[in-house]
Amino acid sequence: MVLFGLAIAAVPAVPAFITRGANSGAASSEETTEPSETEAPENDESIKLLDVSTGEVMTLSMRDYVIGAVCAEMPASFEEEALKAQAVAVHTYAVCQQELQAESPTPELQGADLSNDSSHYQAYFTKSQAMQFYGTGFDTAYAKITSAVEEVLPYILTYDDEPVIAAFCSMSSGTTESAENVWGQAVPYLVPADSKADESAPNFLDETVFTKSELREKLETAFPDGDFSSPAKEWIETEEVSDSGTVLTAKAGGENVTGQQLRTALDLRSAAFEIEWDGDSCTITTKGCGHGVGMSQYGADAMAKGGADWRDILLHYYKGAEIVKK
Repeated sequence: MVLFGLAIAAVPAVPAFITRGANSGAASSEETTEPSETEAPENDESIKLLDVSTGEVMTLSMRDYVIGAVCAEMPASFEEEALKAQAVAVHTYAVCQQELQAESPTPELQGADLSNDSSHYQAYFTKSQAMQFYGTGFDTAYAKITSAVEEVLPYILTYDDEPVIAAFCSMSSGTTESAENVWGQAVPYLVPADSKADESAPNFLDETVFTKSELREKLETAFPDGDFSSPAKEWIETEEVSDSGTVLTAKAGGENVTGQQLRTALDLRSAAFEIEWDGDSCTITTKGCGHGVGMSQYGADAMAKGGADWRDILLHYYKGAEIVKK
């Protein structure tokens, strides 16, 4: 479960395609014996994936890619309807990325649509990596995920006839966050949505304790222009906080910073946090995990447990989007 949380937390600060979308979120590195390039079935939707461990580009059927991404992005123990919602989000992300690369190729991708570097793109497991991760439970997990993917594979999410930016996070602070608050650009379907069930998710609250010297070292490294000669309680001053609980603006040593910058600097699970001092130690308590934008995975699982189907889940988290056949 920690793997999935870290994979989501590693989503880059700004999705590669957010500016385009607004105008209309950890795989094993072990090498496998699988071929570096496979042929996608004829007349089947396919995608090109750069394997960053080998530098080779694999051509995969979209079916195999979505299965591998769902394996890496959501626990197989989640409800089937949540897995289906994740599959549609994964597929939509891939299609959006394909269109972006067709318009403006990223040289580092070497002609691929995306890579298996989960710090920049969706996490992805090859079948061998999924076998290693799930161990003795592989057959059951893989069959469950494959069944979910195959049922919804024809579908993607669109807004104004364009594939959406299908952002998702592990869990929100209880209400998902707007793209504008996190990435600085409004996206009409990435707006706050109720996700109160996240408050009952495992490790919803997380405490990180720093000594004064530890905190100072991290802050000085991240914000070298800050002045940390004042009393420690004044090193971080939160200013603007969103309705979803995300710290939007703050000061670090007098320097203007964002909550996301502080989250990165201090390796926090989210930017929805509060700070308390006890003598020379500082406790930072976070809510949720990840950037908080788009679909909450734990929220999706809770909705599924409550009887919602994959369509209900997607339309709840991606406001105003449509589900269409690709």
